[in-house]
Amino acid sequence: HATPEEAQEETLLMLDVYRDFAENVLALPVLTGRKTDKEKFAGARATYSMEAMMQDGKALQAGTTHNFGTNFSEAYGIQFLSKEGKLEYAHETSWGTSTRLIGAIVMTHGDERGLKLPPRVAPIQVVILPIAMHKEGVLERARALKAELEAAGLRVELDDRDTYSAGWKFNEWEMKGVPVRLEVGPRDIENGQCVLVRRDTREKQFVKFEELATAIPAAMEALAKDLYDRALQNRENRTYSATTMDEVKQLAKEHTGLIKTMWCGDLACEEAMKADAGLSSRCMPFAQEHLSDVCPVCGKPAQKMVVWGVAY
Repeated sequence: HATPEEAQEETLLMLDVYRDFAENVLALPVLTGRKTDKEKFAGARATYSMEAMMQDGKALQAGTTHNFGTNFSEAYGIQFLSKEGKLEYAHETSWGTSTRLIGAIVMTHGDERGLKLPPRVAPIQVVILPIAMHKEGVLERARALKAELEAAGLRVELDDRDTYSAGWKFNEWEMKGVPVRLEVGPRDIENGQCVLVRRDTREKQFVKFEELATAIPAAMEALAKDLYDRALQNRENRTYSATTMDEVKQLAKEHTGLIKTMWCGDLACEEAMKADAGLSSRCMPFAQEHLSDVCPVCGKPAQKMVVWGVAY
C-alpha cells in the first residue's frame, strides 16, 4: 500500500471479512478487537483478531490480521515510485485464518453424538436413507428424489448400502454431522411424503415431496441460526466482569470463560494477570465498555477494557 491509511483500511477490512465468514457461514460468534503489544505478531505495528469461545469456555484465536507498516519493507528494501516521483517504502499487511477453524466447528457445535456441521460448509447437506429398500419402488423413488434435490442446488448423498441397518446408518450420518436426513419408506411413498430430521434437534417432520425444495433450505437456515444462538448464549453465560484482582482470581478459579477488566496498558500488569490468574489477553474489543476507572492489577488509571481467558 502507498499510505498508512490504506494499509490500516485493508487490515480492518480483512478482519471484517473473517468475522462475516465465521458468523454467517460457520455459525461461530466471535469477538473482534486489537491485540496487546505482548500478543501481537512480531514485527507488526498492530495485530487484530477474532476470538471464539468453545463449549468448554476456552478461547480460540480464530483469525488474525496485521498492519506491518513499513517495518518489513524497510528491512528488505521494498520500495515503489510514488505519484510524486519519489521512492517510498511500501506499507504492508498480512492476514490469515487456518485449519483451526475446522477445530472451532467441532468444538463449538459438536455433541456426544458427533459433529454438527453448519449447512453452508457441510460437504453433504442432505442424506437420503431408503427404509425397507428391498420393497418395490423404494430405491427408485429415493434415487429420483436425489436427482430432484441436486437439481435444486443441494449437496445430496443417497445411502443405499444393504449391509447396514437403518439405525446404524442414522448413527453414522449423525456422527458425520450431516444437517438434514430424509427417510423414505413404502408407507411414506404411498402418502406422497418423507420424514425430515434435523441433525441438531433430531425431531421428525413429515414433508410432502413437492415441498422439500423449500422445506429443506428452511430447515437448514433454522439449524444454522440455532447453532449460532446456542454458541452465543454459551459465550454470554461464561463471560464475567471484574474490577479487582481478587475478583479476577476468584472467577478464574470457579469458572472457565472470559473475564473483562480494565487495563492500564502496562506490560507488567498483563504478565501479572497471567502469573496470578492464569489468563492471557485475548483482545481489546472494538466494543469497549467502561467497567471502572482503574487497572485491577496496579490501581493506575485505566486505558482500555481487555478480555482475558484461557486459550487453546
